[in-house]
Amino acid sequence: MNITQHIKAVGPGAMVAAAFIGPGTVTTASVTGAEFGYALLWTLAFSIMATIVLQEMSARLGLVSGEGLGEALRERFDNKIIEYVSIFLVVGAIGVGTAAYEAGNILGGAAGLATITGISSTVWGVLMGAVAGGLLFTGRYKLIERALVGLVIVMALSFVASAILIGPDLGAIAGGFVPSIPSGSPYLITGLIGTTVVGYNLFLHASNVQERWSGPEDIGYSRIDTILSITVGGLITITIMVTAAAAFEPGTQISDIGRMAEQLQPLAGPYAKLFFSIGIFAAGFTSATTAPLAGAWATTGALGWDSDLQSTRFRAVWGTILSVGVLSVLLGGSPVQIIVFAQVLNGVLLPIVAIFLIYAMNQTDLLGKYTNGTVTNVLGVIVGIIVVGLGIRTLLSVTGVV
Repeated sequence: MNITQHIKAVGPGAMVAAAFIGPGTVTTASVTGAEFGYALLWTLAFSIMATIVLQEMSARLGLVSGEGLGEALRERFDNKIIEYVSIFLVVGAIGVGTAAYEAGNILGGAAGLATITGISSTVWGVLMGAVAGGLLFTGRYKLIERALVGLVIVMALSFVASAILIGPDLGAIAGGFVPSIPSGSPYLITGLIGTTVVGYNLFLHASNVQERWSGPEDIGYSRIDTILSITVGGLITITIMVTAAAAFEPGTQISDIGRMAEQLQPLAGPYAKLFFSIGIFAAGFTSATTAPLAGAWATTGALGWDSDLQSTRFRAVWGTILSVGVLSVLLGGSPVQIIVFAQVLNGVLLPIVAIFLIYAMNQTDLLGKYTNGTVTNVLGVIVGIIVVGLGIRTLLSVTGVV
């Protein structure tokens, strides 16, 4: 397969990258870079590898079985209690969770536009919600995919340009890929992994590959797409951390990504502010579009509904998720209690889904010759252990234990 074919294969994986590089990722990477410099770049390298391992499995499951992950999770076991628990977890953590986080996605992207134009984030937020809704309502997968791939390219160019204008220390960057755990950094380490290894992306990927490709014969294309797209997505996050590390003295506290864009201007001129703000907008818009899409695929799959992009129930689910986000923007707040509820369920769901995914990928009656090999299983188990630890950490954090 030549380079042109590799590029043409990019699509569903790019949507996954578009989903995990949201305002939360931009904020976490910026905070980490400002506080600890380049020291935690190794965490992102690990996160990229872990995400590729899990997303490749999810995509392969979708292509071979013809099912979404929600459907597979619901139908794999005959026990009704397990079935109902899985439905509750998926709908609660993915459906309700994406709705709760949607306001942050929209406001994050709007903050980038507000920094450039001076127009209120609320105005931009409502407009972003309307455009995202219009794009999803078309029900045309290829159009949605192309729009998101285009925005990932814009995001990449914007954040890379910002990093170049700031002028990072290349030697220090190389040193940042040597694992170390500075005092006070474990919380941010788990945050960086948690914003990259995202539970709802596993549901998104298992379904969107079926919109792009026809079956097992396309696994090669899907694998190339996954590796290329997630690597590029990870590199975008790395450039964000590098920008913050180069721009600020270690120990600097950042609380607002829109304000960070403004702080870049005296350091590297107006273009650094412009590029970073455009990157923030692209990150917010892509997440504001993919989160409702992932929530709809996960929820309809778990409930056994039609998962066609043009079906009424599918549109009703993503429409509800998007509406909650826009309404939260208009009301000037964020549904904190719902977010806490979603975080708790995500802390439970992600390890369960990761373990189930590894289990399912070894079932010959489901996947035939496309089951995991030894290397993939070993990598999967390592990633699974980390994900379980991450889930426990999330639960302890939300309950106030740590």
